[in-house]
Amino acid sequence: MLQEIACPVGYSEKMIPVYAGSHVRDAELQLVADATDLGLMRRAAAALAHQAVLMLKEHAGRLYGSRVVALVGPGNNGGDGLFALAALAKRGVAVTAVLLASQAHPEGLAALARAGGRTAAAKRLEGLLEGCDLLIDAAYGTGLRPGVQLPVIPRDIPVLACDVPSGVNADTGAAVDSVIPADRTVTFGALKTGLVVGSGHLVSGRIQVTDLGLAGHLPEPEAWVVQGDDLSLLLDRAQDWSAAGKHKYQRGVLGLLAGSSKYPGAAVLSARAAVATGLGLLRTMVPANVATALTTQVPEAVPLEGEELTLLLARNRRNEREGATKIGAWAIGPGLEDTAETRTHLNQILSANNPCVIDAGALSMIEPVEHHQLRILTPHAGELNALLAKAGVRVSSRDIAADPVRWARWAAVAYDCVVLLKGSATICTAPDGYALIVHAATPGLATAGSGDVLTGILGTLLAAANLPTTSAAADIAAHTHRLTDLAAAAALIHAHAGALAAGEGTISAVDLLVELPRAAWDLGL
Repeated sequence: MLQEIACPVGYSEKMIPVYAGSHVRDAELQLVADATDLGLMRRAAAALAHQAVLMLKEHAGRLYGSRVVALVGPGNNGGDGLFALAALAKRGVAVTAVLLASQAHPEGLAALARAGGRTAAAKRLEGLLEGCDLLIDAAYGTGLRPGVQLPVIPRDIPVLACDVPSGVNADTGAAVDSVIPADRTVTFGALKTGLVVGSGHLVSGRIQVTDLGLAGHLPEPEAWVVQGDDLSLLLDRAQDWSAAGKHKYQRGVLGLLAGSSKYPGAAVLSARAAVATGLGLLRTMVPANVATALTTQVPEAVPLEGEELTLLLARNRRNEREGATKIGAWAIGPGLEDTAETRTHLNQILSANNPCVIDAGALSMIEPVEHHQLRILTPHAGELNALLAKAGVRVSSRDIAADPVRWARWAAVAYDCVVLLKGSATICTAPDGYALIVHAATPGLATAGSGDVLTGILGTLLAAANLPTTSAAADIAAHTHRLTDLAAAAALIHAHAGALAAGEGTISAVDLLVELPRAAWDLGL
């Protein structure tokens, strides 16, 4: 299921700012100094109770007489839950607070008692869940201590999480094995990083952000979440996408270095994706045993021979921007095998300093060395692990999964490029820390060839962006945010094609290709 994020009325930003959970908590503490802790808690509890009402009407079909159980921890998260239960009890809901510790928020307990709610010990939870219409998880939120075992909740009971599902790290998205998955999460103050990346992204359900008036107390956002309706904003910031009056060379000329005897289909998938996304002209550099299949399945592609490649790159170095011979960007890597010939072609292309997308097989052939090129690397977690190891950073795949934004940023700095980290939530980050989180992917995109399609889409956007062949580090720094926007835009188009294809059942890479033109149209490309 796609994760939905709803923000309060009045959010001026189209993209949603994201903050580390610890930063939001610090801002709350500053605000409490100017107000009252109970005032903030009652606002949070009112929002929690409102979402509980919506879920009860949706799942139980009634409010009066329905049954709600809340897991109540010892801290402020538990206090939010107690005040929310009190509000529900006043509307005829039978509510029970299951106390998970010897202490609970005293004012919250008093409010619950006045409203006619009940409390129960943790050992009674299993019996209380029989006939329960909704469980509110107000156990620990961000305050879960190591070693605490959370109860197992039957999946047929809807779960509403208070602020953060218990067991999720609000800063990183890492989650303990006993995490309580939520169908919906009401988060307070601002959207937290841990809800939109890593395991947190998978267990938070639909997210409702509740404003607590923290705007003047929060630091700069950790990142920004982008969704489907942000595509036009990303492209407008990155380039002029008006196609009126443009000829094919102005719509973008992409070079593609891809394919091998072992993976011939990868080149075909990337080529077809590039053409389907609206590319003006595709020049392909593929092995001889792949060329026939590519030409047959992508007749729009124009093959490149070795000598012609040398000539083209020489012209690019002289910055001859006009004419059919100009290649605006390269997509490198899908299906590539590490051979002497491949490395020769790769080194030629990289030395010409054209903007490029580097994926798959090519990722293992690049080094963390100084360069003067606009590059986007598109690894999955395993490939990111290898890239970091080559840069001298020893980190496990588990570490990357536990804090993906951090390690994507490390790679962006080490390789001085934009990194698009593939995953259930796609992270696009520049070396200066600017980061976008793409929140639209369907699980079916985890299929062979899907990444090759993404490379073709991104290659088209990069070729049409009219970016310079750089010659100085300052040029790279000036354009990395544009590259990050383009990477996120490609991920949005890719994800929307996946959503369209998923409507027909299981997804293959070819299904994505079929849906690409419609996906691009739907999103305003």
